[in-house]
Amino acid sequence: MTVTATPTRFARLARWLADEVHGGVLLLVAAVLAVVWSNSPWAQGYEDLSHWVLGWEPLHLDLSLAHWASDGLLAIFFFVVGVELKHEVVAGSLRHPKEAAVPVLAAVGGMVLPALLFLAIVLGTGSHDAVEGWAIPTATDIAFALAVLAVFGRGLPRALRVFLLTLAVVDDLLAIIVIAVVYTDHIDLVTLGCALAAIVVYGVLVRLRRTGWWVLVPVGVVAWGFMHASGVHATVAAVLCGFCVPALVVHGEDEPRTHRYDEAVRPLSTGVALPVFAFFAAGVSLSGSAGGSVFWAVLVGLVAGKVLGVLGVTALVTTLTPLRLPDAIGLRDLLPVGFLTGIGFTVSLLITELSFEGGEHLGAAKVGILAGSLLAGVLGAVLLRWDAHRARDADMNVDGVPDVDTGVID
Repeated sequence: MTVTATPTRFARLARWLADEVHGGVLLLVAAVLAVVWSNSPWAQGYEDLSHWVLGWEPLHLDLSLAHWASDGLLAIFFFVVGVELKHEVVAGSLRHPKEAAVPVLAAVGGMVLPALLFLAIVLGTGSHDAVEGWAIPTATDIAFALAVLAVFGRGLPRALRVFLLTLAVVDDLLAIIVIAVVYTDHIDLVTLGCALAAIVVYGVLVRLRRTGWWVLVPVGVVAWGFMHASGVHATVAAVLCGFCVPALVVHGEDEPRTHRYDEAVRPLSTGVALPVFAFFAAGVSLSGSAGGSVFWAVLVGLVAGKVLGVLGVTALVTTLTPLRLPDAIGLRDLLPVGFLTGIGFTVSLLITELSFEGGEHLGAAKVGILAGSLLAGVLGAVLLRWDAHRARDADMNVDGVPDVDTGVID
C-alpha cells in the first residue's frame, strides 16, 4: 500500500504546486519573508546567507547563494518560459499572426511606454547614473498576473486569459532579448559557441523517440555552464533549450512534448525556483529606500506606464486598422489586464540586479518594484471584479459579428 500511495501523493503535490494561485501564494510568502527578515534585528543574518559563496572558481561558478538563485534556479523558470513560448508559437495563440497581432503589439506598447517614463523621470531629476535601469518596469510576472486573474477574474471571458498569457509570453521574450543584448558587458565567443553547440545537441536529443531526463539534464547543465562563462546571462540557455522541445506530436505519442515537459518541470519552477529567487531578491531594507527618482520611476512605469501602453496601443490598433480583439473581449476588459501586466516582480528584480549590481540605486529600485507590483495587482483585482459584474454586449470586440466563444473563467 505504501509503495502505490507515494506516487499518488507526489502527483498531488506536483499538481498543487503547478496551480497558478498556489504558485503565486508561495512567491508572495517568500518575498514577504525576505522583506521582514531583512528589516528585522537579525538582518545581518539574511545578508550573510545571501552572500555565502558556493561553487568551483576555475569554472567561474564560485557564486553567492543569491547569484545561484538568479543565475541557476531561475533557469528552471526560464526553461518553462521557453517551452510555453514554443507551444504558443507552433500550436497556440501565436501561431496565427492575425489573431496574435493585437496582444503582441499591446505587449510592445506595454514595454516601450514604461521605459520612456522611467527615463523621463530619472533624467528629469538629474539621476543620469540610473538610466541603465530603464528596462526594470518593462517586465511582467506571468505567475503573479495569471494567479490574480484566476482568483478575481471568475465570470470573465476565458479568451481574456489567453490574451494576457500571449501578452505576458511576448513580454518575457522581449525581456529575454533585452537581458541577452543590453546587459551583456563582454562575450567570450569560444564558450558561447560551446553553449550553442550543447543546445543543438539538446535539440537533437529531445526529439529522439526515447531520451531520458538523465541525459537531457546534464546536457542542459553543460549549455547553462558555457553560457554563464560566455558573459551572456545563463538563463538564455534555458530559454533556448525549452524552445527546442517539440510542440507537435512526434513518434505517435498521445500529446506534444511541450505539454509533458511543462507538466514535469512547472512544479519545480513554481514550488522551488521562483520562491527561492524571490526570497534572495526581495530582501531589501525599507529604511531610506522608498522615495527618490528611481523609486518613483519604477513605480510609475509599472503602474501607469504598463496600463497606458497596453490600452493605448490596443485602442490605436483596433481603431486605425482592421485588427480586432479576440471574440468576447472588449477594450474595457483590458483596463484590469493592463494593471496586471504592471506586476513586474520576478523578471523586474532580475533586471534590477543586472542594472545596478549592488549600486546605490539597487534598494530604491527593489522597493519600487515591490510597491508598484502590489499597487498594480490590487488595482487589477478590484477592476476585474468591477468588470465581471457589468453587463456584456453581444459583440464585445466590435467586429460586426456576434461573439461565439463566450466561455468564462471559473
